[in-house]
Amino acid sequence: MLRVGLTGGIGSGKSTIASLFVMRGVPVIDTDEIAHALTEPGQKSYDEIVHAFGDAILDEKRRVDRNRLRERVFDNADERRLLETILHPHIRAVVRDRLAALDAPYVVVVVPLLIESGFTDLVDRVLVVDAMENVQIQRTATRSGLSEPEIRKIMSAQASRAQRLQLANEIIENNGDRKQLEAEVERMHQWYLSLATTTKKN
Repeated sequence: MLRVGLTGGIGSGKSTIASLFVMRGVPVIDTDEIAHALTEPGQKSYDEIVHAFGDAILDEKRRVDRNRLRERVFDNADERRLLETILHPHIRAVVRDRLAALDAPYVVVVVPLLIESGFTDLVDRVLVVDAMENVQIQRTATRSGLSEPEIRKIMSAQASRAQRLQLANEIIENNGDRKQLEAEVERMHQWYLSLATTTKKN
């Protein structure tokens, strides 16, 4: 099965594009959703995170406050690495289990920080969603309520646009034209189906 890694900077439109693949019957594995589930009470990652970072990162219901945790590790490289050391092996294990359970020509694995997390070994091809910086900022501000300086701070901590594009096998530009976006996803869908067929024959 062909494994396509979908990535892009904050506010580039990864979720929208993932949903367009789902509409075409393509299985999608979202590592953000997996990470969210892994930090729920009762999960092994939850206990490890609370042990490492203390009760200060919990809300009143004793669930991990993702915003509070993100703020805490954002400016602290050691704590960020600690969090990654806890979460990444569990995320990888879940992704591998889901991949093994699938029977499809190809699958899309959504990994927002594909380059930064070193998850490239889990995929065969990299599809980068590319958007202009001002579009990214506008989308993120609308969705999250963050200020422009806060968004720029997040963007500066991510891989650069140039780094993502250098890694890309395919690129979808997403600057706001829905019809064009749907056409691009359909084109990619047909391309990946053809690649999957070729791979199967070989």
